[in-house]
Amino acid sequence: MKHLLFCSCLLVSLLSFSQEPDSSGYDLNVVVKADEYPDEVPFAVIENVPIYEGCDESLSNIELKDCMNHKVAMLINSKFRTKIAVKNGLTGRIKIFVFFKITKDGVAEFVSARAPIVELEEEAERIVKLMPKFTRPGIQRGKPVTVPYMLPIAFEVEESPKKRK
Repeated sequence: MKHLLFCSCLLVSLLSFSQEPDSSGYDLNVVVKADEYPDEVPFAVIENVPIYEGCDESLSNIELKDCMNHKVAMLINSKFRTKIAVKNGLTGRIKIFVFFKITKDGVAEFVSARAPIVELEEEAERIVKLMPKFTRPGIQRGKPVTVPYMLPIAFEVEESPKKRK
């Protein structure tokens, strides 16, 4: 009985204190020497996120991420031409995935997109290229780094009344 209780306690303590990597898939507990650190650091784990034009530098990293996401969403909502989907006969929920990098100079470059049609990929890439230069690039260990960023764009296209009949 003693052994069963001990094994139960050991099992509970192991499960309670085990560490799981965060949702980004990067193990945050790995120690890397400063001179070995890569020139590219994912947005999810960057020490100091890039600052989007109009975001207050005094905000915390989490608040800066939220500010950037909000500003990017505003840009997409005001500039993205959803009629491209309608003109091409697409209906329902449209999903586009855009990947780009915020360089050490604070510029969004190396843009690529995945969408149901080429025209939507081109439109997503056009929107990213409209982004202003970032006030500050991403900073890791006191040095500017390139920050990869994945931007999902989703919108709904209703079927036209003519096609429903």
